[in-house]
Amino acid sequence: MNMNMFEQFSSPEFLTIPTAPLSMLIPVLLIHNKPKLLGNRMTTAITLFLKTVLLNMTNQLTMDGQKWCRILLSLMIMILLSNMLGLLPYTFTPTSQLSMNMAMAIPLWLATVITGMTKKPTTTLAHMLPEGSPTPLIPFMIVIETISLLMRPLALGVRLTANITAGHLLMTMISSAALNFINTSITLSALTSTLLFLLTLLELAVACIQAYVFVLLIILYLQENT
Repeated sequence: MNMNMFEQFSSPEFLTIPTAPLSMLIPVLLIHNKPKLLGNRMTTAITLFLKTVLLNMTNQLTMDGQKWCRILLSLMIMILLSNMLGLLPYTFTPTSQLSMNMAMAIPLWLATVITGMTKKPTTTLAHMLPEGSPTPLIPFMIVIETISLLMRPLALGVRLTANITAGHLLMTMISSAALNFINTSITLSALTSTLLFLLTLLELAVACIQAYVFVLLIILYLQENT
């Protein structure tokens, strides 16, 4: 049991060797197969998953926006694996760090803005003033829309960080309670362990949903600028 709940967000070590890089090899072990013509069930499932995601991306983007599909797909897989591997013992969750999430959000958001300013600047600037705004409110509407535009990368990074951090902290508190109830009440310990199991399933869903939401918001920003 951790002496501090926030110790789970530090990189664990074994004999001064970080164990987080070892957990990154787990996907390689899952898809590893002897060389032959046909893949195994895991590679087939991964191929189907990639095709489905790429098809959904291309349906939402224009021809110029579809050039981003490979980058966005790689980003979603990285976030998804980081979120899910962080649920394993003796691992580190990179997406629980705001610095990493902002390092992904700011360049991607800025790239979408630059793309819009270079390809269709008139339409991009038109988004700064909603249609039908009263004339006296035009300066205030422009300021508000500008602030809203600048807050987008912050919302991207903070949303992912807050969801991952909150889930991990809640799992830590419930698991600590389950261990403490062993000496006092087996019934309460069993109920708390059941709650912990259900919360773990919820966190698996959150890990997948947050990766999808992060990429989906980038796609929505890209739609406005292509």
